[in-house]
Amino acid sequence: MFSRLLIILLIFLFFGCKRPTPTPSSTVQFSSDPTAVGIVPGQIDEASGMVDSRSMAGNLWVHQDSGNPAEIALLGHDGKIKGKLSVPNAQNLDWEDMGIGPGPQGNTNYLYLADIGDNNAQYATRTIYRFPEPASLSTSIQAVERINFRYPDGPRDAEAVLVDPQTRDIYIISKPEQRVRLYRLKYPQNIAEVTTAEALGELPLSVVTGATISTDGTEILIRTYTNVLYFKRQANQPLPDAIQLQSGRALPYRLEPQGEAVCFDRENKGFFTLSERLNAPAVSLFYYAKK
Repeated sequence: MFSRLLIILLIFLFFGCKRPTPTPSSTVQFSSDPTAVGIVPGQIDEASGMVDSRSMAGNLWVHQDSGNPAEIALLGHDGKIKGKLSVPNAQNLDWEDMGIGPGPQGNTNYLYLADIGDNNAQYATRTIYRFPEPASLSTSIQAVERINFRYPDGPRDAEAVLVDPQTRDIYIISKPEQRVRLYRLKYPQNIAEVTTAEALGELPLSVVTGATISTDGTEILIRTYTNVLYFKRQANQPLPDAIQLQSGRALPYRLEPQGEAVCFDRENKGFFTLSERLNAPAVSLFYYAKK
């Protein structure tokens, strides 16, 4: 009896006192002191989505939300607007996020403009515009495809989209609920008719204003007005599991007037954030480098 109790005690001491192995997400650290470059007021005051350009290194594609032209701006990492391109056959009802990744043609990077904002829950259908990333500012945007969809549970306000580089599926995260909802448009997306997005459940988050995924699909950021949350995706793990089976780790974040846009850089060495100006005199482009 005594020896059995001793064995149990030793097992308890060994496992009970053993330090937990750090989760993969905890091993990735970002600077708490981001670099900041100012944006000239009036240039892009309502930034809602952005991605780091694959065709023009050192620049970001940025768009503004409702009430602005159907165009994207090329914003340098130095904070200077290099130019703007119109998106043909598109309407900016309420563009709220942008993704970049693979699409129908191999070895081609596509931009995904998500017209998914719906503050008053008034739109029966929503649209994601997809087109090859322009090679330069002298290249006009061509072959714009419309991915029209509806939600299975009625109109939904959303501001975050993820394009999975591993599967080419599109994920949409709603904004205002106490527990936001996750939806999927599986690849290949139908561009011939309105499809119904697949409901995938909830996330224990609220007021989600943007999201981004790394080039290799292994790291995910979801942002709100007050936080940027980091999720690490394991090998062969479905993207929904990566963000539903773990609570994201809050990263260092400098509070912004109305922060919505977020994206990893093209080499996954850090991430950018950009805010709408709201009532602030000006905003800055922040970059949080990995340590």
